[in-house]
Amino acid sequence: MGNNVDTMAAHVETAKKTRVLNCSGRKLKEVPVVVLSLATTVRTIDLSRNRLSKIPPALGRFTELKQLNVERNEIDQLANEMCGMKKLESLQLGFNRIREIPKSFSQLKNLKSVYLQSNDFRSFPMCLCELKQLDVVDLSENKIRELPQDIEKLQCIELNMNANQLSSLPVSLSSCPRLKVLRVEENLLELSSITSDFLKSSQICVLAVDGNLFRTKELNDKDGYDEYMERFTANKKKFF
Repeated sequence: MGNNVDTMAAHVETAKKTRVLNCSGRKLKEVPVVVLSLATTVRTIDLSRNRLSKIPPALGRFTELKQLNVERNEIDQLANEMCGMKKLESLQLGFNRIREIPKSFSQLKNLKSVYLQSNDFRSFPMCLCELKQLDVVDLSENKIRELPQDIEKLQCIELNMNANQLSSLPVSLSSCPRLKVLRVEENLLELSSITSDFLKSSQICVLAVDGNLFRTKELNDKDGYDEYMERFTANKKKFF
């Protein structure tokens, strides 16, 4: 036990100098109290691959934090207090047991990437639509059946909804102002879900649809496919 405490203290002392705390893969069941001394210092925290069941509300006091990685734990709830991390840009919560995000997360105005893959989401977290700086949202491998009708407010550039239970796509999705990459592989979509208006009028230039209820090459005959391919060709170097 003493060695573990000494080791953690050493990590904290290093983090005070580097502003990076790496506690990945240490079999932690809770965040050590000593970590809280870094609240006004550290910019990156990696707590991935542990046994955490929650993120302590006290992390909301980490006002300088820009990157938080708590992937591959046992987390099932998120504290409202996390909205105090005002400078947070990257949040990695994949491979946990999370079902929803608190509405208070809409206050994380600097958030650019949110990774929520392989959790237990049943519905799309609408608070993400209030974040204007978002670039990437990954909700793959969840249990989401539909996207909200007013999803046009979503500002991300890439939306990953692979391996969910989507059976349709709302018309409003084509109105997302910055959406360039849409991944909806391995869902329950029929060809009719990809409308001609969607292919013509959206900003999407990468559309990944393999593993649905139609063959991908059937898209080639859809009205609007040529317009989509023009966008794809023009942006291919940027996204591949």
